[in-house]
Amino acid sequence: MRSLNFIKQFIIHPAQTGAIWPSSAELAHVITDAACLPEASVVVEWGSGTGVFTEQILQKKSSKALFFAVELNPDFVSATQVRCPAAQIYHDSATETPRFLAQHNCHQCDAVICGLPWAAFDEPLQDALLDTLLDILRPDGRFLTFAYLQGLVLPAGRRFRKKLQSRFSHVTTTRTVWRNTPPAFVYVATK
Repeated sequence: MRSLNFIKQFIIHPAQTGAIWPSSAELAHVITDAACLPEASVVVEWGSGTGVFTEQILQKKSSKALFFAVELNPDFVSATQVRCPAAQIYHDSATETPRFLAQHNCHQCDAVICGLPWAAFDEPLQDALLDTLLDILRPDGRFLTFAYLQGLVLPAGRRFRKKLQSRFSHVTTTRTVWRNTPPAFVYVATK
């Protein structure tokens, strides 16, 4: 059922959804393992989708850590709440994250795990999101997002990689997750 809802959301909101199939459990494991969640005190998720990353974040983070997700699509907010009732999900744009952090008496976080479709965004939106990200990440904070393998050769994918490399002190990638539709890898960017 989650996959059918995802396809429906892609048809209705292709630029917001960015994919026709939800991320796999294996991709969720790779992205959350790379985030060093047990050591993080504040974790934010951008674009919770159907909650596949959210579920892993809740399992791997410290019980004392603050965690919330930000999701723009109301159907995905509902899907994540059903899958992960313990998660706090804000229905808003990721650019509003500073406001949500302030509500928790925080201004920065240790990690942002992101499921947003960067290649579907125009350059001004990419820049606005990356500017927000740099404002909310602590020094040495980690930003983790995934990209589809074919995106490496597409102009939007190459542009996004250059933006990461110009804004972060260190950018690496994980192994390719072949058990994802389509195959993907994770960018790990350190502020």
